[in-house]
Amino acid sequence: MEYLSRVPGPPLDGLIDDLYYLEGVPPYSRLMLPAAPAPLLIVNLGPLFLVRAGNDVGAVEYADGCAVATPTRAWEFGYPTPTRSVGVHFKPWGLAPFIPMPAAELCDRPVTLEQIWGRPAVAGLRDRLSAADAPHDMLVLLEEELVRRLRPINGLDLVSRMSGAIAETGGAVPIGDLDVASRPSSTYVAMRFKEIVGVTPKRLARSYRFTATVLAIDVAAPIDWSDVAARAGYFDQAHFVHEFREFTGLTPTRYVEVRQRFLREHPDHALEGWPLPAE
Repeated sequence: MEYLSRVPGPPLDGLIDDLYYLEGVPPYSRLMLPAAPAPLLIVNLGPLFLVRAGNDVGAVEYADGCAVATPTRAWEFGYPTPTRSVGVHFKPWGLAPFIPMPAAELCDRPVTLEQIWGRPAVAGLRDRLSAADAPHDMLVLLEEELVRRLRPINGLDLVSRMSGAIAETGGAVPIGDLDVASRPSSTYVAMRFKEIVGVTPKRLARSYRFTATVLAIDVAAPIDWSDVAARAGYFDQAHFVHEFREFTGLTPTRYVEVRQRFLREHPDHALEGWPLPAE
């Protein structure tokens, strides 16, 4: 697969980690994406794809693309073959200035681009992207579109400062210990977080803590799960396993098996590192 990423310039650099282009044959037709503190927007330029958010719902078809706020559980992505798309990896607070609804409505419930920007606008954007000469030009077009759609959000500065502090600690410091100047009431903070990030500060911290835990696992070496759980702040092994399943859709042992399979079957693949084969 061809994968190209681009870090946007101001004013988007404070909201977005990167813009990306993806094209080719996916390593697996279905991939499981563990929950991470990273909202996502996809502009689909190929055949429709499927998304299944959570174990209790069926897969939903998306033709033009989708947007999803900070997920709280693993979700499954069904790629067409071949696939072609551009997308955005947002910072936890970064999606809110581009959508007309509270971010909490998009947690584990992806919406189509048509639902957030309207059919004519999305059709025009997809036409411009498809007509671009090269992937780099497509990402420039996408960045320009996002700059045009950027809108002010009440409380964004507060939420971005607190979220940044949570990220710097890897979610390991209690929310009450965060040093954020002129912080208002906890009720107001929770309300603004739900509106902008989609989850409360405590839930965002859990997501950062768990993501750091998973990324630190070396699946090529023997693993002491008790040590992994303790270093992540879980002193109850059952609680650790429960959260592991919630965030990845798998038990710790099964996660290692599936990650090893990806490394074995597709070494150095562009998508290796976070998605897991779901077939």
